[in-house]
Amino acid sequence: MIDKNYITSGRNTIIHKNKKIDLLVVNGIHPIVIVSNVGMGLYKGIVPKKRSEAKKAYQEVVDVSMTEIFGEEKTLIFVQAMDNKEYKIDYSKVGTPSFIKVHQENYI
Repeated sequence: MIDKNYITSGRNTIIHKNKKIDLLVVNGIHPIVIVSNVGMGLYKGIVPKKRSEAKKAYQEVVDVSMTEIFGEEKTLIFVQAMDNKEYKIDYSKVGTPSFIKVHQENYI
């Protein structure tokens, strides 16, 4: 079994669990979001094609449409990050300040 650097919870929540690895959240044709130990933002780099390439860059690709994740593209995703905040990614608001927002300040 492959040890993952995140856990999925419910129907649309991702929990980041390793501060040394950044998560790249891929959701279809939408912009890619990076989750690091200091917060979240839009990812402008190249997405690794192979798991080994991602591992070398201290990254892990999380494709939400994969069967083992959520099985379909999502409009709304919640991410519990290592900075003790829960973020809301609202893909219906791409390009606005409401695309990535802090949903909960302290979730732990």
